Amino acid sequence: MTRLSPQAIRLMIPVLSLAVLLAAVFWLQPRAMSYMGMNLLFNLAVPIALATIAQMLVIAVNDLDLSIGTFVSFSACVTAVYLPTAPLVAVAILLGAICVYALIGILIHLRDLPSIVVTLGMSFVWGGLAVLILPSPGGQAAGWLRALMTASTPFVPLAIIASVVIAVVAHLLVMRSTLGVAIRGIGGNARSVARAGWSVMKIKAAAYALSAFFSVLAGMALVGVTTSADANIALRYTLLSIAGVILGGGEFVGGRVSPVGAVIGALTLTLAGSFLSFLRISPDWQIGAQGAVLIIVLGLRLLLARREA
Repeated sequence: MTRLSPQAIRLMIPVLSLAVLLAAVFWLQPRAMSYMGMNLLFNLAVPIALATIAQMLVIAVNDLDLSIGTFVSFSACVTAVYLPTAPLVAVAILLGAICVYALIGILIHLRDLPSIVVTLGMSFVWGGLAVLILPSPGGQAAGWLRALMTASTPFVPLAIIASVVIAVVAHLLVMRSTLGVAIRGIGGNARSVARAGWSVMKIKAAAYALSAFFSVLAGMALVGVTTSADANIALRYTLLSIAGVILGGGEFVGGRVSPVGAVIGALTLTLAGSFLSFLRISPDWQIGAQGAVLIIVLGLRLLLARREA
């Protein structure tokens, strides 16, 4: 009997969990099996998938980012306030924020600081800046951004197509590119990467900068979907992004990540939350349902891994 590789197990479980959850949705609500129904279920899939990829890049170097939620909120506020009327200002602010993220990666490496503590502190910084930019909910999406995020595509909703594109791009970046191999190498054995002639500091800075880039895209996509912003609009994305990476087969150590699995994990969590919203169930129960899905999938992964051992 052919044994499944650990990589195959890590990818198979999120795929099955998404399929089972989707089947349950269609069984309970047959009308969801339509273009409009799928569009409603996966309405927020794109920003969550982008935030999950951002978290995955940090986890790939054995770090953890607790500021992604507030940073996505900050990016959304900048997008809603400045992008429609002063696009150059918006681009300058967001590029500056990406550079700050890279500096955070350098600081964590040089001082050997715990990433959880540093990013937790930065979460207050990003949250404060978001409030300064947008003290109360408001702003608006730029016309081109709104048109892009609400475009009607034939047969399959845009959110699903965009998620597939995100998964492919992230896979090529993390699994196929030289930089991606170096990032995962740091997670696996940073000393070996250094002995091979690579600068661990530069690679870590690049990983954090790429994470910030995907987080900025998440904030922009969120504004494009919701048409406005709020300083607290994406606070849940920190936990959702971590859950999506782990649900998709990633691990906290060893540089073991799966970009495709991470996007599937994000889709699964989006579906769990959207389905409960579709049924007009309290957001408090949505968080519990997403946590339950994560626990069940992790239990299945552990069970299969032990059987294959």
